Amino acid sequence: AEVNYLGQLQHPNLVKLIGYCCEEDHRLLVYEYMSSGSLENHLFRRISETLTWSRRMKIALHAAKGLAFLHDAERPVIYRDFKTSNILLDVDFNAKLSDFGLAKDGPMGDQTHVSTRVMGTYGYAAPEYIMTVSRYDEKNSIFLVKLLGHLTARSDIYGFGVVLLEMLIGRKALDKSRPSHEHNLVDWARPLLTHEKKCLKILDPRMDGQYLPKAAIKVANLAHKCISQNPKGRPTVSHIVQVLESL
Repeated sequence: AEVNYLGQLQHPNLVKLIGYCCEEDHRLLVYEYMSSGSLENHLFRRISETLTWSRRMKIALHAAKGLAFLHDAERPVIYRDFKTSNILLDVDFNAKLSDFGLAKDGPMGDQTHVSTRVMGTYGYAAPEYIMTVSRYDEKNSIFLVKLLGHLTARSDIYGFGVVLLEMLIGRKALDKSRPSHEHNLVDWARPLLTHEKKCLKILDPRMDGQYLPKAAIKVANLAHKCISQNPKGRPTVSHIVQVLESL
């Protein structure tokens, strides 16, 4: 899947596939070298240089542009695994989306969604994508429960919102080391994002003094819309790009 997508889709904010090798049971993909590693490393691992507000917003914009290219392609592509470890950075902190192993063709024509086996990363996956579907087996008198995800471009937007929250707050999407009510970043942060004073208090203290409160609130409001429980309440990625470009 990855070779197919990256062979056809080329964009400044998608990692470039240089080549691949398939010999017996050995399979190898060769990408361009991204010298600054992943966004995850810079946010959550001890690296001497902390990501500034301006760099975080630059990374968010680049990631959104990469996602917009996928969603707006002639045959739309749903990324399906938008998370900090899949956003890679070059020496100038330009961001590119990587790892297209879970990417899937989006709905076409009159289709509203694609039904698919649930894959991805818990904490970033949209609620409608990980919903359960049950069927009663009369012969054995039991309910058969399986995960059948309703996948749309708005599923990717939810993942983008989670990553944007991680960049704003400096916390992981899931963190069991915190008090139980703070394990899930989205559940904990969602009610705080709509109150300006509370919102400003939970922002990553490593960015203190680097942003205008008005700009931070604007990004927080964007993140809040992206993580809406209702897929139709989430913005398009084109709108996300517009908001981030206006900062």
